[in-house]
Amino acid sequence: MWQGRSLAHASGYDFYFAKLKFNKATSSGDSSYIHFYQRGGLPTGRFAIPRQKQRNWLFYNPSIQIPILQGLQLSMEPLNPISLIRPRRKIHGISAILLPLLADDSVDWPAFDAHVQRTLDAGLAPAVNMDTGYGHLIDEPTRTKVLQRTQSLAAGRKYVAGAFVKDATGAALELDGYRRSMDQIQSFGGIPVLVQSHGLIELSDDGIVQAYQSLGSSSDAFYAFELGEIFAPFGKIYSLDVYSQLMKIKSCVGAKHSSLIRMLEWQRLELRNRERPDFQVCTGNDLAIDMVMYGSDYLLGLSTFAPDAFAKRDAMWEAGESEFYELNDLLQYLGTFTFRPTVPAYKHSAAMFLHMRGQITTNRTHPDSPQRPDADLPVLKIILRDLEKWMEE
Repeated sequence: MWQGRSLAHASGYDFYFAKLKFNKATSSGDSSYIHFYQRGGLPTGRFAIPRQKQRNWLFYNPSIQIPILQGLQLSMEPLNPISLIRPRRKIHGISAILLPLLADDSVDWPAFDAHVQRTLDAGLAPAVNMDTGYGHLIDEPTRTKVLQRTQSLAAGRKYVAGAFVKDATGAALELDGYRRSMDQIQSFGGIPVLVQSHGLIELSDDGIVQAYQSLGSSSDAFYAFELGEIFAPFGKIYSLDVYSQLMKIKSCVGAKHSSLIRMLEWQRLELRNRERPDFQVCTGNDLAIDMVMYGSDYLLGLSTFAPDAFAKRDAMWEAGESEFYELNDLLQYLGTFTFRPTVPAYKHSAAMFLHMRGQITTNRTHPDSPQRPDADLPVLKIILRDLEKWMEE
């Protein structure tokens, strides 16, 4: 039993080693589990520390009960999140675009166009061919048509698009595949977001950095992307050392962070503030959308439900209005409900919500994407009712 050694500091709580337990049933081989507690509280999580690899920790989110990331680094130096808060800051929002479907599962292109246009009109940058747009499930002609139509609608305004390379565990990194995807996106006036792949995340830390450096040399601007395994099996959260090296790539203008762990994002914000203040840390934490208060911008799937409401919330923060907190609470309620496990089913929730708003023709989701039960509809209806009151004011 180890106790009394502070590991990190967050929101007034010290985290302590509390219990060391041996376990042989981990994918990485023999490991020691270290449970940690908040002062005077119940266990908040655990680390698995494999032998010979004690810096490559595996973190478990206790509310979800599944491993979601590797590479967590805790500093002995306290990190005070309150010091990161940036009042009246202009928030730069990037909103993922749901790809709406018709009854025969073909794309509802008029509804897609209208959704992109509403997002642009709200002052947010659309993000197409991302997870929310089934970027890993659609075929190449659909992906190309999405880019063509978005370029036309954006008319020179900023938009981003996922650069996705489909592979499998054990596959070699397809740098040429990434380059082709990046070139295609840039040819249509978009900024690539480099979606992770098995070939990328299975490299060593040095190999990952070298891959981004190589891809960045042929691009004026791109976004990196850290995706927790809770969203996709080809995702990985990088170490802070890797993240620091990514910030040194001039053409890497920002990175989406989707671990769903506040501490990891706070660490990245603190690092950004010290090393490259113009670098965009884009929160992908749909369970903590108030990360914008601490200096994060965002690239969210949740904002696809109501880009107009997110834009209104963002303006409230910039103006210093207290109503920001109330509208943020409502949007967070929507996020907590719709991003519950199974998390990827949030796309069906989005289709339900947008259909309820009268903005798309059906509430169908991609046939290869998880579904939500119809029992969700009454809850979504109540949230929409409350949201509409805000939008009328």
